[in-house]
Amino acid sequence: MSRPIRVLCLDDARAALAAADGAPVRLVSAPDAGGALGAGGWRALLDAITAEFPGARITAVLDCGDAAGHALAALALGIPDIAFSGDAAAAARLADIARAQGARLHPADGVEALDLRGRRDPVAASRAWLTQP
Repeated sequence: MSRPIRVLCLDDARAALAAADGAPVRLVSAPDAGGALGAGGWRALLDAITAEFPGARITAVLDCGDAAGHALAALALGIPDIAFSGDAAAAARLADIARAQGARLHPADGVEALDLRGRRDPVAASRAWLTQP
């Protein structure tokens, strides 16, 4: 999977997908976006991106922090990839629910992601990031 790109808005996602040029791309939300943006906001972003880039190979992970309720809300809205950093028992229950729905629960792994905030040319920044070894 490609190096992750943090998306804070629809324009960030567009830039990342334009730079990926058909290659798989991993989009990640801001930390704890499940509470700040909400599952509905992330669902709307995913719907817009998949409509604009049909056939794009996207993994888009919504970070729900340690809030199991936010993760459950995301699963209820059909968000397929969710990061959760709560306790192990809650993570195990959420992982079971996610699997039953064909979704995936990811650990909040702290992997470095390109943040497009303030970039003059987010497509070029994304392209450079994605082509690094």
